[in-house]
Amino acid sequence: MPPKIQGEYPANWREIAAGVKKACGGRCLRCGHEDDLPSGHLFTVHHFDGDKGNAAWWNLLGLCQRCHLSVQGRVNPDQRYFLEHSAWLKPYVAGYYAFKYEGEQLSREQVMARLDQLLAHESLT
Repeated sequence: MPPKIQGEYPANWREIAAGVKKACGGRCLRCGHEDDLPSGHLFTVHHFDGDKGNAAWWNLLGLCQRCHLSVQGRVNPDQRYFLEHSAWLKPYVAGYYAFKYEGEQLSREQVMARLDQLLAHESLT
């Protein structure tokens, strides 16, 4: 079951979403498709933990609409996974775990330096 959608968008949401799009190079993190409305690959931002007010980098996944709907309907960060996460998702999961299990808001660089350690929380839960 996916996380419950909650919270309110921050007042500067447009700027935040534009920054996510820029950081992704205007391409979906999951499928790599460019922002393209006619083909259904409209760029969106998925809130990994379901909280629209949480603008932590690890909570904002730049996805096309197709991938957004797929991920939102099937991925719950609180659910234990028995298979290895896709490479594109690992940093976001690890950032979430750093916050949830260790109480730390780490930068992407800090998460990448501790990726295996943070992802090990799955086997501990």
